[in-house]
Amino acid sequence: MNRRAHIAMVGVPAVSHVLPSLEIIRELVWRGHRVTYANDPVMSDLITDTGAELVPFTTTLPTEDGEWTDDPVKGMDIFLDDAISSLPTIRAAYEHDRPDVFLYDIGGYSARVLGINWGIPAVQLSPSYVAWADYDETVMGWLRAQPGADEHFAKFDAWLAENGVHELDHTSFAGKPARALAMVPREMQPFADTVADTVTFVGPCLGDRADQGEWTRPEGAEVTRDAEKVLLVSLGSAYTNRPAFYRECLRAFGDLPGWHVVLQVGKFVDPAELGEIPDNVEVHSWVPQLSVLHRADAFVTHAGMGGSGEGLYTGTPMIAVPQAVDQFDNADRLQELGVARRIDTADATAEVLRSTLLELTSDPETAGRLAEISARLQASGTSHAADLIEAELPG
Repeated sequence: MNRRAHIAMVGVPAVSHVLPSLEIIRELVWRGHRVTYANDPVMSDLITDTGAELVPFTTTLPTEDGEWTDDPVKGMDIFLDDAISSLPTIRAAYEHDRPDVFLYDIGGYSARVLGINWGIPAVQLSPSYVAWADYDETVMGWLRAQPGADEHFAKFDAWLAENGVHELDHTSFAGKPARALAMVPREMQPFADTVADTVTFVGPCLGDRADQGEWTRPEGAEVTRDAEKVLLVSLGSAYTNRPAFYRECLRAFGDLPGWHVVLQVGKFVDPAELGEIPDNVEVHSWVPQLSVLHRADAFVTHAGMGGSGEGLYTGTPMIAVPQAVDQFDNADRLQELGVARRIDTADATAEVLRSTLLELTSDPETAGRLAEISARLQASGTSHAADLIEAELPG
């Protein structure tokens, strides 16, 4: 690709939606393209570090842990309301600075609207799984039966029509992008063989994330120096206010012979709530997860799609303790793949966690399956995704 293009990304201010595509943005900037990125300024540092230019808008999405609803219709409404609120700002920003191609998050509806309005190609960058052949009849059918669904979908269709989108209804607009790159392992996709050929599974697009820091095992107590294996415990960036679960982890893994534990508790839990911290455990509000996983022998995760993909990419055996939304399905899928064990929060006692860790990490079939998947994922990723985006550029 020799022509310098203007590529515009439209995202939403949720870390789990921004992180998966950041390396693609960085790669496109490195290739010489001008990349702009519409998002709330709360994401500014992450975005501008890639070399992209921030196009700011003010979000209406929840920005704190615990503010998200578990009601699926209310959750969809939150994203729609954010698009309704942000579209005028994004339209004004690009009206006289139109890009050659739009990229957009699954919640970045404004990009597809503007792409249709202006005849500009739009490529969805999906951080989660995508629609399959009977998605309309199964998942959407179930959603339409939920309280408030009729009102939500009517509002969605009215918004599309008001903004010049007449050939697509809410289902086709949100669930059937004209072109999509799925940044998830194909192995995590339900009914992958029935997904439309307009979707390409590029898998996790991971860089070195040097800007996030490098994790190294601290020197200190004898038990830490003698530990041969590393365990990461993290519930991601949302649903992290779980002090009781963290205390069970301390009981399960604290002073476990041969193990050093990295425990991420999020910004809402004070380590003082956890009681005495064993010598082989380090507690942080945040850690550079990928850096730890490259050195980890096991991963206790909430099974968010980002963490699941990183665990598969690094070939790390996982104990999946799902907390909300798609994490339950992800946990089941990881277990079906033979690379993880699912434990629901209510069942995650110290005894169960400890015995599961020891069984999981001594299973040669788990190790073999992870090695196969990891090798496949590392052969795809960021560069391939950037090639596919350049192929969408006009001319």
